[in-house]
Amino acid sequence: MNEAERAIIRPITAADNPAVAAILREVMAEFGVVGCGYASEDAEIDDMHGAYGGGGAAFFVVERAGRVMGCGGFGPLAGGDADTCELRKMYFLPALRGAGLGGRLLATCLEAARRCGYRRCYLETTDAMRQARRLYRAFGFEALEAAMGDTGHPGCNRWMALALD
Repeated sequence: MNEAERAIIRPITAADNPAVAAILREVMAEFGVVGCGYASEDAEIDDMHGAYGGGGAAFFVVERAGRVMGCGGFGPLAGGDADTCELRKMYFLPALRGAGLGGRLLATCLEAARRCGYRRCYLETTDAMRQARRLYRAFGFEALEAAMGDTGHPGCNRWMALALD
């Protein structure tokens, strides 16, 4: 059984908050996306379960052998159209990268976003996250010339969107 088959994707629980916060901080530091202008400064990092528990949002974890090793979710795009969601905080520890789990998690997020009634998914990333951008392009995301909405992440310099219908 490979890594992807041994891992499960499930909705976040409150008990997952410490592991998710640790993953977010570790991976953001690895890619140099820390400080003002990046998601590393978002107040929600320590309570992702609470932040994504409302309507129009969902957050998932990737668990292997009882350990949370990846995460990602979506919510309404702040300052954007009501039918546009933002893919948020999709990160994996190095041990899970390249096993196909990014695609599984992304598909899970996009399907849940469709069920919430979103017609478009927006995301922000950086030059450093080349592997992630390849995944997004493989799913049909297209590059944008400028940011959408008001995410509070001016440090991100790559923007992409996907029609969900």
